[in-house]
Amino acid sequence: MSISIAAVIPLYNGAPFIADALRSVLNQTRPPDEVIVVNDGSTDEGPGIVEEIARHHPVRLLNKPNGGQSSARNLAIRETACSHIALLDQDDLWYENHLALLQRPFLDGDIRRLGLVYGNLDQIDRGGRLIAECCLDQVPTSHPKRSLQQCLEHDMFILPGASLVERQAMLDAGLFDERLSGYEDDDLFVRFYSMGVRSRFLDTAVTMWRIYPQSTSFSARMAKSRMIYFAKLIEAHPDEPRLGLNWRRDVIAPRFAKILRNEFVEASRAGDWSRVERAWADLKTVAPYMKSSVQTRMKLLGPLINATLAGRLPSLSRRLLRHTLR
Repeated sequence: MSISIAAVIPLYNGAPFIADALRSVLNQTRPPDEVIVVNDGSTDEGPGIVEEIARHHPVRLLNKPNGGQSSARNLAIRETACSHIALLDQDDLWYENHLALLQRPFLDGDIRRLGLVYGNLDQIDRGGRLIAECCLDQVPTSHPKRSLQQCLEHDMFILPGASLVERQAMLDAGLFDERLSGYEDDDLFVRFYSMGVRSRFLDTAVTMWRIYPQSTSFSARMAKSRMIYFAKLIEAHPDEPRLGLNWRRDVIAPRFAKILRNEFVEASRAGDWSRVERAWADLKTVAPYMKSSVQTRMKLLGPLINATLAGRLPSLSRRLLRHTLR
């Protein structure tokens, strides 16, 4: 079996990072068959940097109005004729054997309906300094996923930039949801699992994952996307008590409540009140799907939390919230 690979990089105001990202793609021991950068309406010099690199290397630059990372990825996936897609965010980097390692399970052909191979990753900071090796070893979820519950109870931590994905499986699943600018990868890979598309995890770092305060992981856009994804999961996975499957009550709502509680606590300690109020509003959206005891405490203590937020009393608001969600 042979496969062809398109490397896909969405670009939006990524001038500080895009040259290094592209170099990591062009220096692969197994070169990609196509390299596509999608300029998603950048207003900085990033596209010009790509054009200069494209003068000397086989890099294709596509331009589109700003529509978010999901729409940029989808455009490239539709444009390429390659059988497999290797995604990379503009501020991350591949190790030189990234593609060589991730293609092997596809070439072996010993996993039925294999559509996704992904690896571990090393965390780096904005300046490229190593922060943690194989950081997926520290997250509270197993790899690969063996049940729908494992896909729903935590963030999946299947990073697109550490993945090689069969293009046809992505098309069959409907590609990335273009409403999402965060959780779009979880959303796609949950659909993969439900369709019976299999995955393989390689427990070796194939990617350098750059995390810093200005990255999209901390943005208001991510927070909005999180709640769109929550609503999608709630709609797609109703509770089925006669089968003992309470997806909403016992899996989905507790997962998002924990994330939002942490967001509330961190933002209140930082004095970021707009972020606190957003987290509290989102918690009130999640609460009706939780256990009745939590719903009761929300009704009783919610007005008190509102009052502490109005009075800018962060310590008291945190104590009340912990009691509410215990």
